[in-house]
Amino acid sequence: MPSPFRKLPRSLSFHQIERCIPMKWKESIKPPPLDVGKKPKPQSCFSNETIVLLPDEKTDNCLVDCLAITLKDSARNGRLFKALRIFSSSAYPVFVVDSLSSLLLSCANLELLRQGKQLHAQVITWGLHKSQALVPKLVSFYTTFGFIEEAHFIAADSNILHPLPWNVLISSYVSEGRYDEAIFAYKEMGHKRVIPDRFTYPSVLKACAEQSNLEFGREVHKSINATTSLKRDLFVQNALVSMHGKCGDLETARSIFEEIPDKDEVSWNSIISQYASRGMWDQAFELFESMRVAGMKLNIITWNTIAGGCLRTGNFVGALKLIRQMRTGGVRLDHVAVIIGLGACSRIRELKSGKVIHGFAIRNASIEYDNVKNALITLYSRCGDLTHAYVVFRLVKGKNVITWNSIISGFAKRDMSEEAFSLFRELLLAKTEPNYVTLACILPLCARVANPKHGREIHGYIATRAEFRGNLLLCNALIEMYSRTGSVLIARRIFDSMETRDLVTYTSMISGYGSQGKGGIAVDLFEEMIKCNIKPDDVAMVAILSACARSRLVSQGQLFFEKMVSVYCITPSLEHFACMVDLYGRAGLLKKAKEVILTMGYCPTEQMWAMLIGACRVHGNTEIGEWAAEKLLEVSKQRDR
Repeated sequence: MPSPFRKLPRSLSFHQIERCIPMKWKESIKPPPLDVGKKPKPQSCFSNETIVLLPDEKTDNCLVDCLAITLKDSARNGRLFKALRIFSSSAYPVFVVDSLSSLLLSCANLELLRQGKQLHAQVITWGLHKSQALVPKLVSFYTTFGFIEEAHFIAADSNILHPLPWNVLISSYVSEGRYDEAIFAYKEMGHKRVIPDRFTYPSVLKACAEQSNLEFGREVHKSINATTSLKRDLFVQNALVSMHGKCGDLETARSIFEEIPDKDEVSWNSIISQYASRGMWDQAFELFESMRVAGMKLNIITWNTIAGGCLRTGNFVGALKLIRQMRTGGVRLDHVAVIIGLGACSRIRELKSGKVIHGFAIRNASIEYDNVKNALITLYSRCGDLTHAYVVFRLVKGKNVITWNSIISGFAKRDMSEEAFSLFRELLLAKTEPNYVTLACILPLCARVANPKHGREIHGYIATRAEFRGNLLLCNALIEMYSRTGSVLIARRIFDSMETRDLVTYTSMISGYGSQGKGGIAVDLFEEMIKCNIKPDDVAMVAILSACARSRLVSQGQLFFEKMVSVYCITPSLEHFACMVDLYGRAGLLKKAKEVILTMGYCPTEQMWAMLIGACRVHGNTEIGEWAAEKLLEVSKQRDR
């Protein structure tokens, strides 16, 4: 019969064994005589004072088991110092490996670096530093405190073939953003003939994805395909989808995704997010619908991604519809969903729905986010409720430039110049640097309220800031401001100094020259714009037709009006027809002006009738003038009803 002490250590400290001896055993043992002349020696946590257990003693294996259990329980429950006292003086016991594992884990959990290092020293003393059970614990311990280099040395020095310590090491490198070291550790792992498992590859693939290292990612993919079990592992396949997608190889990512037999939420979310990040919203929307049809559970991130995609693609109604579905489906709206919903409401001027979302933001504490308050300011400003916009603005404690822009643009668009300029001065006094959006909001207001003094001051501010130099949006705003206030020459100097011009640039200059009666220059600019392959829109056509009308350039105006439909594919609006009535009226072609009104297919406005009456008075055509006056009276009566 084998000895019951075959697993017992060579020696144990007396107090370790004494704690595990049952009381009835102690009663049958006579204590040895006490030597009062001998002083006890102080013991450290790792004392070598031990007693030898003779193999013929009739002791049960439960002694060792009880000792190990007591130590593990103490370590597990956070009583680490008690566990260390129990563990005080073992000299290479077999069961010590499990005990050390428990103690190292506790040191990591309780963030006790010094005690953990003491244990590591004891491990080295006993020659256990290459133990298959202890190496992963040591690697985990050091990575917990951020000592990844020490952890790397332990893993590389161990020569064990189990991938666990390498998995912990690679994962730690990736968590710290040290992707080169993670890939190096993976390669070193291969050189030591350690076979990666399903927990190795996701970390390595993430390192490849974060570095957009598609070449090495494909090598890892080949290694995965060489292992049959990993080709069916969902965890690994999801990581492959993410890696290929982030590296821009969406075709391969989609192929891997389609081959996954049992897709989970991570699979769907990964491929949808990859299409969304590349702006391929049609594919993202299609996959989202397929995910819903498949009955997969949608998390808040997926909802927000798709709702945000609708917002970016101009489908504001669709974005708001998704937000409503989230609410009715029991999904708790986070601050991102609230911002998306408020953005959609502000674009379509849906104030009622916006107020409902405002209520949700208050109830779920999303209102505490400044971005949510900024979105609320924009909502109320665009919907004309400047009182509530101003109230929310004052509630923002840490106002940033976006907050100021939201409230200033709200007042500026309503031509409330005094309030807008007051807020702009307050912004400067608050030591907040305005950005180009702030200035682009103020400059058009200077033009609309005919306040060139403020406009010139802002122009001077822009000229002294290098970051604003050559900004297209600001240059366009300056051109519009000077054009509207009659300073066309200054506007032209800015225009000529610009390296890049767009449709707004040309439209502002054409409008400026047109308002000064310089239709010939306006026509030249329009033709220059066409040569630069800039296609006009309906606003540009109003500008050129108005310029032709003021300069009585009838033939050019007629030609542009015809090209608007045949060449530029723009359907004439009431404003375009009004320009043609003005063109013919100024030129004295009153019958043609009357014909335009009768055949345009729109109900003439009071301004059009007044325009025609004025032209008849100038050119002395009483017949058409009286007819137009009667029509004007009819329109006025209908309006007053």
